[in-house]
Amino acid sequence: MTEAINPSGNLHLFRIAVYALIFDGPKVLLALRRDINWWNLPGGGMEPGETVEQAMCREVKEETGLDVEVVHLVGVYSKPQKQEVVLAFRCRILGGHLQETEESRECRFFLPDEMPRNTLPKHRQRVEDALLNQPEALIRTQSKTSEEDQRL
Repeated sequence: MTEAINPSGNLHLFRIAVYALIFDGPKVLLALRRDINWWNLPGGGMEPGETVEQAMCREVKEETGLDVEVVHLVGVYSKPQKQEVVLAFRCRILGGHLQETEESRECRFFLPDEMPRNTLPKHRQRVEDALLNQPEALIRTQSKTSEEDQRL
């Protein structure tokens, strides 16, 4: 968690998370989470002392078994309901192999228009943003709660 002081002088904590957009040709990599049975991009919260790149590489390895490098920033997403800022990066595979992990039951590449119905909407939007191939990072607000996101 990172500390910030708001205009009224109160201390607030917010989380920084990183998510990977890993493409194999036109297909994007998603991981099926064990805890909520939803597909999402590999990623998660930064840990104290980590750089953004270290956090991205660690999260992808933990969730997929792949070794990656960060290529470029796709978007910055404000999630005010969770006091979270998400950084989404396009990443390139360097090695490793896809595998089931403690966090993911399955990892698989999908065509963007064939992603499973139970893909988290916020992650779907990040995939769509990556496909725009913008020269600069997008800045978006994703204001729905997790509960709202998980209603089909």
